[in-house]
Amino acid sequence: MSSVPGWANVDERRNLPPALAVSTVILGIRRDPEGGPGKLCLPLVRRIRQPHAGLWALPGGPVGSRESLGQAAGRTLAETTGLHPKYLEQLYTFGDISRSPTHRLVTIAYFALVNIDEVGTRVPDENVAWFGVDDPQIAEMAFDHRKIVDYALWRLANKTEYGQIAHRLLGERFTLAQLRLVYEAILGKELDPANFRRQLKNTASIEATDEYLAGGKHRPPRLYRYLGHGPDPMEVDTSK
Repeated sequence: MSSVPGWANVDERRNLPPALAVSTVILGIRRDPEGGPGKLCLPLVRRIRQPHAGLWALPGGPVGSRESLGQAAGRTLAETTGLHPKYLEQLYTFGDISRSPTHRLVTIAYFALVNIDEVGTRVPDENVAWFGVDDPQIAEMAFDHRKIVDYALWRLANKTEYGQIAHRLLGERFTLAQLRLVYEAILGKELDPANFRRQLKNTASIEATDEYLAGGKHRPPRLYRYLGHGPDPMEVDTSK
């Protein structure tokens, strides 16, 4: 609920102190049913009131007077999408004077990753839906949210050297082929399988397990796991 009085006209609203909100870009990999490369996608919420009624927006909302920024991000995600991502990183502060047509609005943007099994999770709300990051339906979004999405994608592409990124998107165990598809989805280009396998086997961030992926027609591929060393520096505890 807005803290701006309903009687205030546009000029009065613009002279009020800035409002503080959080918005979160939740990214995940959607499986290709035909076995092709996965697609990066995210859940969005359709606005049902002005400004920007009818446009898609990032999950978010105002920060409560008695909660931290991380708590606000976690709460608004749960309320709008039903998701509770463990990986939640503060992305950037967006505070251009003209980003809201009615009043000054400063948004703390967060960046979250969800496991591939959570992607496409449906909530009982027709105004919440998942989209591919390149879906033409979201070329125009409410406020400057498309700019926030593009910034999150840039941040993700520049973090692909971190093993925990793939770990967050794939789960506890994954094959090298699955890992390559994640990198291809993030970078937006195909990678040579042989070179990728050679590079990954030389990294210290993953290790082979004694397990194999079951259910295939051919020789089952070996499963790997991410080697986490201590607390994840990019994980936010939303309870604080």
